[in-house]
Amino acid sequence: MASDPLSPEETRRYARHLVLKGMGGAGQQALKRARVLVVGAGGLGSPAIAYLAGAGVGTLGIVDHDAVSLSNLQRQVIHSEIGANKAESAGRFAHALNPHVQIVVHAERIEAANVAAIIAGYDLVLDGTDNLATRRIVAGACEARGLPLVSGAVSMFDGQVTVFAPGGPRFGALYPQEADDADLPSCEATGILGPLTGVIGSLMAMEAIKLISGIGEPLIGRVLTYDGQGGRFSEFGF
Repeated sequence: MASDPLSPEETRRYARHLVLKGMGGAGQQALKRARVLVVGAGGLGSPAIAYLAGAGVGTLGIVDHDAVSLSNLQRQVIHSEIGANKAESAGRFAHALNPHVQIVVHAERIEAANVAAIIAGYDLVLDGTDNLATRRIVAGACEARGLPLVSGAVSMFDGQVTVFAPGGPRFGALYPQEADDADLPSCEATGILGPLTGVIGSLMAMEAIKLISGIGEPLIGRVLTYDGQGGRFSEFGF
């Protein structure tokens, strides 16, 4: 792909990336060309959006139909206006953080009828939604279009992140069809420790940047888990 020169202001802004071995100018230009969609602007989406915007992703799409509530603010740290649409609120935060990033707001519920149209303009998707039904819809659309998908999940004190990519294991290999949302604990019922979402959401952004820039080894076919109470990371393949 053709290079996308950085402006003098961008060169200063991304100075720590530009001197980073393995990233450099080529990696930063890849970030600037990238079109990334974050599905869900809540606990996981908040840190992912912040770090992707800060890193200089060229186009950042944000999907969320929900409104900010007071109980969200304990972990959804990019929001402050109660009652605001989360995608719009996240878009304002990201633009204020980095005006060089083009923000595309999708203030709607993502579902089977619109998912293909929403993801069509992107080359990478992050899913931080909190239910299997939506995750299956997003994963199926990404599989059909051949897009890599960074998937994160959290519950109480624990979280996990993985990457589904063309040629790798599919979503169904990790979440069988018989798995149902009714079998999973809800955040409202069991609670969640706020910083946990920061840990997993930041790891999601890390995986996205690795996929875009070509550095490192993405979590394709591997699940990285975090035990917040024990302070331990572990990994398993699937």
